[in-house]
Amino acid sequence: MVFVNDPLLLALAQSQAQPNQPSALMSILPLLLMFVIFYFLLIRPQQKRQREHREMIARLKKGDRVVTGGGLIGTIAALTDQELVLEVSEHVKVTVLRGQVTPYQPATTAEEKKD
Repeated sequence: MVFVNDPLLLALAQSQAQPNQPSALMSILPLLLMFVIFYFLLIRPQQKRQREHREMIARLKKGDRVVTGGGLIGTIAALTDQELVLEVSEHVKVTVLRGQVTPYQPATTAEEKKD
């Protein structure tokens, strides 16, 4: 066994003994690629749906038919900044949050589509 006292020779021997390490960019590249894929497949479409829902809520007006998150279907009787008063039946009114409604579009049957 040979002992080396020269630090320069010792550093050279250690650098040659280790296999080539990938660069820092190459080790981070798979993580960046996964983030880009998640952004375009999950994050961006969700942000688009949220923006469309906010715009729809801003366009609501008295008389529109909506369905709540709980499944109640009604007509808007009154509006405030945060709440809607829905008339779900004659003389039956319910107050709901604006963010919990979507426009109501009744399902069409095959017979209605033929007409």
